[in-house]
Amino acid sequence: MAFGLSNRVKGIAPSPTLSIDAKTKELIAQGRDIVNLSVGEPDFGTPEPACQAGIAAIQEGFTKYTAVPGINELRKAIVKKLLEENGLAYEIDEIIVSNGAKHSLFNAFMALCNPGDEVILPAPYWVSYPEMIRLADAEPVIVLTDESTGFKLTPDMLQKAITPRTKALLLNSPSNPTGAVYSREELQALAEVIEQHEFYVISDEIYEKMVYGIEHVSIASLSEAMKKRTLVVNGFSKAFAMTGWRVGYIAADRMIVKAMTSFQSQTTSNPASISQRAAVKALDCFDTRAIELFNKRRDYVLKRLRGMPLIECIEPQGAFYVFPNVANIIGKSYNGTKIDSANTFATLLLEHANIALVPGEGFGAPNNIRISYAVSDQDLQKAMDRLEAFLKEVE
Repeated sequence: MAFGLSNRVKGIAPSPTLSIDAKTKELIAQGRDIVNLSVGEPDFGTPEPACQAGIAAIQEGFTKYTAVPGINELRKAIVKKLLEENGLAYEIDEIIVSNGAKHSLFNAFMALCNPGDEVILPAPYWVSYPEMIRLADAEPVIVLTDESTGFKLTPDMLQKAITPRTKALLLNSPSNPTGAVYSREELQALAEVIEQHEFYVISDEIYEKMVYGIEHVSIASLSEAMKKRTLVVNGFSKAFAMTGWRVGYIAADRMIVKAMTSFQSQTTSNPASISQRAAVKALDCFDTRAIELFNKRRDYVLKRLRGMPLIECIEPQGAFYVFPNVANIIGKSYNGTKIDSANTFATLLLEHANIALVPGEGFGAPNNIRISYAVSDQDLQKAMDRLEAFLKEVE
């Protein structure tokens, strides 16, 4: 039969975070007073110098195609950033800029994976990881972590997940959704296992600047051997509040970057010229006050959650999420409705408490929920008050 969609797209699950955000915004447009804690987007604006650079690019007519892997000016700035901030020495031809870090990740999977390959994926994971791995005809090998390990992969867990078909390990530190951050010692212990085998590491470091009381360490910086096999993924969405500008990048061995450049040339071509100019300026504009603000919000949410019944929550060390455990709520009822899952809990909160958050099923953690604290202090207080009142009605 000629008509019909491909099996590839029929098997894709929609992003639950974006679906909930869209539904929430629809309710807000209808006049509902919803506090949206569902989306991972900073609530402050893009740095003014970056905005002005984008405007200048338009005014100067810098609106044509650029080189597929990005303009030299931006790639040189990224090389400088990686050396000074991460202790990683790359050449310009080892950098490829794409349309957001999400696009960078997709390029990586498509460049590395063959049918039947396996990608080790610690859970909880960002919702798009397993879908992108499957789109590359590979298989995600889910390794479950929980609060007992701080939501982190241990060397023993990693060793047990490795097979002859392992093509890559995906590490996300700081983590979305858990806020977990791997220490230098924890990464070194993983590296000792990794170096005994032949597979890549895809290190998603998009939240690297959002750390609280702990340093961010790139696993690629531990040794030349680790750098050779690691693809460092980063971007501008989180640290510089440039979610809509769509600029991400990968630093990796030039053979891999060359392959991703060829792939990108046949799919999207170059990232937006205007956004690239803005990104150059953004790299010099990180405002550390954002970290102070997020840290304050994190502490406030943790304090409130730990004062509520039925919820348990460990302290995240990075990103801008908390990931409470709601297992004690599942099986109870709210106004006669049984709460049989985190998804049902989140639905009831949206319908009856006007709070939007993300249930853990999409992250591979059905006993948890994700709360973003990248919203105003006023909205956080309103949401916590509503959540506390809701929980008092659960029985």
